[in-house]
Amino acid sequence: MATMTIKGKQMRSVDVDWKEFYYTNCALISPSNVDQEIGWVKEELKKIGVAYKFLRSTVENDWYPHYVHNLDNLMRYGGCFPAIHTQADIRRTKLIGTTHVYEGGCMLVRARDDIYRMTDLKGKRIGLSKSLNVIKNDWWRVQEEQGIELMLRMNGMTRDDVEIVDFPYPDDWYDKPEMLMPMENPSELWLKRDIKHDLGYRPLEMPLLEGKIDAIYTQSKAFQHLQEQTSKVKAIENLSNYPDWTLQGANVPATMTVTEIACQEHPEIIVAMMKAMIKVGRWSNEHKHAAAVILNKGTYYLDAEDTYRGIKQVDMVPTLSPYNLEALQINKDFMLSHGYIENDFDVFEWAAPEFLEKAAAELAEEEWELRKTSRIPSVTTLEDAMTARLG
Repeated sequence: MATMTIKGKQMRSVDVDWKEFYYTNCALISPSNVDQEIGWVKEELKKIGVAYKFLRSTVENDWYPHYVHNLDNLMRYGGCFPAIHTQADIRRTKLIGTTHVYEGGCMLVRARDDIYRMTDLKGKRIGLSKSLNVIKNDWWRVQEEQGIELMLRMNGMTRDDVEIVDFPYPDDWYDKPEMLMPMENPSELWLKRDIKHDLGYRPLEMPLLEGKIDAIYTQSKAFQHLQEQTSKVKAIENLSNYPDWTLQGANVPATMTVTEIACQEHPEIIVAMMKAMIKVGRWSNEHKHAAAVILNKGTYYLDAEDTYRGIKQVDMVPTLSPYNLEALQINKDFMLSHGYIENDFDVFEWAAPEFLEKAAAELAEEEWELRKTSRIPSVTTLEDAMTARLG
């Protein structure tokens, strides 16, 4: 069993065997969260003799590879802040794909409070969560602080106009015995934690309702709709309503990362995985309602129909477009300027488009081979034809 120690905590993972490859997903919009149910990556890797497994399918792996990537044979598809933190301060990875959902975040207040605009918050308290887990990246706090500052700025305000109140919380569910039992699929986690109602994912909601603070940041569309349906809160600002794409950085674009070692030693695994992800993404684009039903099992949208509305305009095929990379660069710069990472790097140099490009080229060639022969009957002798007859 392999181990890594960060800040005095020893984390565990399996010994690396390149005949198997692990994956881990965040609860967000990505082709990997569709594939966890339809299994096309597993099929593609099986062709080259590699078993594809969920990170937590064995007790030898704890949860922390999802945050610090301390497992060489692992693919992580999830929020960008932990991936940026890993690349900056922990170990070298490669960015091999992204998916963007263009959601900047909302400001929530109590539904019956006499607050209707951001300017009504002058002199009032805005909550800011603080994870006490020193190992993982505090991705909630990053997007809260970023979103709060942007919403204040869009309304001619600064942090000096409000009181920012810290709310520390344990964030320790990763080490609880019931959460360390093997899980074959990421959906099992959301069954255990009841993703739509677990307030552990919404640590500031109760302080807001109890009157300890006057406003909180939340993700637009996803958490927003869940929280509004309680009838207890309302949104007074929403960054996703602005045309400025640089405001849409709420832990997105989602990032697909693998270790530099995996890319160097087994590029064929990365290419095979990307081929399947492209196919899953295309299928999801063509069948958005079906994809939404699958994604609803592991996202914070209200229900399957709400998930569909959230992904209707989203391209589910992984990409490394300049647009998405610049969005990540903006997020990385914010993390650096606010002390969430210690070291700087260039996102455009982090990106490794060669795997996506090779996968797309191989898919195109395979598809052409199928198309050019699909309507041409194979030559069969009469003798062979007679032996194939039934009845």
